[in-house]
Amino acid sequence: MRDRRTTAILSALLAASLAAFAGPVPAQADPTEPNQVQGLTVAQGDGYATLAWTPVDGATDYQIERTPVAADDTATGPAVITGVWRPNRQINNSSPTFADAGFNPGTRFQWRVRARFGTTAEAYSAPVTGTTRAPWGDPAVPGQNLRTQWETTLAAQYTSDVNEYAYTAAVDELSDRVRVTEIGRTALGRPINMFVIGYPTPPATPAAVAATSPLMVNCNVHGNEPGDREACLIMARQLAFSDDPRTLDLLSHTTVLIVPTINGDGRAANTRGNSTGQDLNRDYSLIRQPETFALMRMLRDYRPVAGYDGHEFGNSSAGDLPMLPPRHQNVAQPIFDESQHMIEGHMYTQGAKDGWWPCPYGCNGGGNVGLSEETILRNTLGLKNVVNSLLELRSSGGTTRPDEGNTANNRRRKTFSALWTFQQFLDYHRANLKEITSARAEGITFQVSNTGRIVFRGSRPIAAYPSPHPGEAPPPLDAPREDQILTDVPCAYRLTEEQYHGERTDGPAGQRTTVAERLAAHGWKVVKVADGYLVPLAQPERGLIPLLLDGQATEELVAGERVYPTVTGPRSGALVVSGVTCLRDATVTGPVRVRAGGTLIATGSTITGPVDASGAAGVFLTDTTVEGPVRVAQSSGPVVIVDAKVTGPVDVSGNRGDAPLVAANTVTGPLSCGGNAQAPDNLGVSNSVEGPKSGQCASL
Repeated sequence: MRDRRTTAILSALLAASLAAFAGPVPAQADPTEPNQVQGLTVAQGDGYATLAWTPVDGATDYQIERTPVAADDTATGPAVITGVWRPNRQINNSSPTFADAGFNPGTRFQWRVRARFGTTAEAYSAPVTGTTRAPWGDPAVPGQNLRTQWETTLAAQYTSDVNEYAYTAAVDELSDRVRVTEIGRTALGRPINMFVIGYPTPPATPAAVAATSPLMVNCNVHGNEPGDREACLIMARQLAFSDDPRTLDLLSHTTVLIVPTINGDGRAANTRGNSTGQDLNRDYSLIRQPETFALMRMLRDYRPVAGYDGHEFGNSSAGDLPMLPPRHQNVAQPIFDESQHMIEGHMYTQGAKDGWWPCPYGCNGGGNVGLSEETILRNTLGLKNVVNSLLELRSSGGTTRPDEGNTANNRRRKTFSALWTFQQFLDYHRANLKEITSARAEGITFQVSNTGRIVFRGSRPIAAYPSPHPGEAPPPLDAPREDQILTDVPCAYRLTEEQYHGERTDGPAGQRTTVAERLAAHGWKVVKVADGYLVPLAQPERGLIPLLLDGQATEELVAGERVYPTVTGPRSGALVVSGVTCLRDATVTGPVRVRAGGTLIATGSTITGPVDASGAAGVFLTDTTVEGPVRVAQSSGPVVIVDAKVTGPVDVSGNRGDAPLVAANTVTGPLSCGGNAQAPDNLGVSNSVEGPKSGQCASL
């Protein structure tokens, strides 16, 4: 699907690209040399230098040459071809740029560029010299002078766990903007820390953080892919101590959550999986491991609206920065669209401006993995209504970055390309927060309606980007088979006591969690009923629930019993609910009363009359119209009122379960809430209320 906002951006891309390089004075080559590159400029970034030049008609590609020079610009070492620019690197071939990287920041170089026609090289441009930007932070200023082990060893060593903890603690101690919180422990007991960064100070509680529409970067899930982790540690220092207007503006409007190392055991051992051998990026839905369990619980509490997940990819031929949105077909369309816009509308555009090469994961082969598995974080996040992308750092330079046989050069290019991506992610969130939160709201209201089919395994297609394009091909499609599609979708799943609370055999010994604990970590509402436990699908993460609880699922957690609607179509007269009643596409002409211990689940229905529930086991009113007042009081279980249209007052009072969910409703009358054991929540999606909002619902 083509990004819905890319076209307008592309029309301004050329002007933006030229403006970005207005500062450096372009080199003027001898005009008597045929096909000689003119107008070379070099602009310095964090760990990279952006070269831009005037294209030569008919050139096949361009070679970038870099030479180390002294302060007087005399060479101190040999000239080296460090890069090859090809037309498929960027979306505007008319303004070629290249992010030269791999050098040690703070050194001085001379750059030249030459065109090639096939294998025939033309004359080099006139040289441009400059000193690359030093590592961020004044060495004389406390906090800014912090450096990781990776930085102090000039990329000869990755940061150890001990050094990470010391660095993290120092950032926390020296910056009022930072709070470091431990969100869990690895299987071997290493802490999983998270930076919580805001200005002037981060919000004090997870709920307060959630109210800022935070964004999250997960930096190191595969222990042998540490480049993103190093970038995250550097970015944390920048955010903690920089006083530039951009940083202060960003942190004044949101909270940044950075998880440097979820897989500390794998990082210490330099292994892909954790200490049990589990690939954690195949466990984010099932959460069998303590690491993934901790991250899902964090997502439940802090509720980031956008995220990036860092990896490295065994690719030497295409793409500095392969990216991919959540593709599972159960992901709400607005979440997929906004994620694609972040990639194609922003990353491709900015990559063309700054010289990096973002492309779809698999843009030149090798992407036929992790297409629609819900266990992968980008898909899990999408199913949780989080706009997000996978990031895969190109593992080796190959033919377009030929100077990366040197290990340190390769490591530096990877890390600083990740830092560029994460900084762009922050900028995207800042500029597009309204669109991100709108997509999230639309995703939530779609999911709670429990409409449409359920796909157990199958990905959304991603069309090839129109030429010129970053990459050679779109990522492969895994279309769902017929046996992977459920069209007759249930109202809920019923679990037995043993299924819900019984001992599990998956996960590391001594750290295994029950289904009850895992569903709670996901944040799902569960109703205790007479014959077990009911998990309704009328919830914000509806697209994920069947993937864990249906016996037809590819990687089921447990095979629950499907519970189907009991009332559909027209029904006249009062409806009294004493057991479990599920309304779908029903029209009830008369009042609805939920007795003590009863459970009402109503989706896509119309009720002409009041809804009164007192002492219910659970009440779910989603995508439903009620022509009359709604009162839900003294319930022992969950209360979910989302995307309902109520003519009359709504009263949610004295409920004893977890926080009632009251979001995206249209109420013609007052909304009052009081005496609930936990204050009602709206997940950041406001209600439209004509009357006064009072009590615990005053801010909803």
